[in-house]
Amino acid sequence: MGYFRELPDLQYQSFLSNSNSSQNYLIVKNLFRRCKLREDLQNVFTIFDKYEIEDGKRPDNVAEELYGNAELDWVVLICAGIVNIRDEWPLSNRDLYEYASNLYNTQLNEVHHYESLEIKDSQNKIIMPAGKAVNENFAVNYFDSYTNTYKTNPKSQSRIGISNYEYEVKKNELKKSIYILRSRYLQQFLNDMRQEMTYSTSSQYVSKKLARTENTRVTSP
Repeated sequence: MGYFRELPDLQYQSFLSNSNSSQNYLIVKNLFRRCKLREDLQNVFTIFDKYEIEDGKRPDNVAEELYGNAELDWVVLICAGIVNIRDEWPLSNRDLYEYASNLYNTQLNEVHHYESLEIKDSQNKIIMPAGKAVNENFAVNYFDSYTNTYKTNPKSQSRIGISNYEYEVKKNELKKSIYILRSRYLQQFLNDMRQEMTYSTSSQYVSKKLARTENTRVTSP
């Protein structure tokens, strides 16, 4: 991931046994230096496009498609608000089936929960929308003002069972819809991010891309 090349460096005091001088430092990436999308930009929809992740596509595939550079996969993830790619990026259909099979084993097709079915009155007005979580014994009773009668939908016509596998599929589908930065704003985004990755003058300052830690060497008596 090209993101790590954007991180500034730290001179970290060496604690290797063969290093006797307190002036010996190792240069490491400052993993604590993180960037995120500015909060005032998160709701500015004119700089984002809604994007549907196709089956099996990885962040680097999306970055290559949108920005012509697979190493900008981290831009895709930051703009989508994804921190944990393993849990927040959608699985391919094959990987999802294997995941669900291992998770539920023989109960893969057992009912996970029930959801309401759409119910309309005689005037085609929605009495109950579809997709609401309900219990197993859920049934709908309502008064139809057009026919001036009370009506009852038995539970078999009021709710439907969602299997464990269907539940995992629904969760995975929700992950496929993300917002991505429009390519015309990419360079400005990179410029702003790189500016945030520089160090300001302090007691640890060495250069804009390098700082030195103030760790204290501990020696045995």
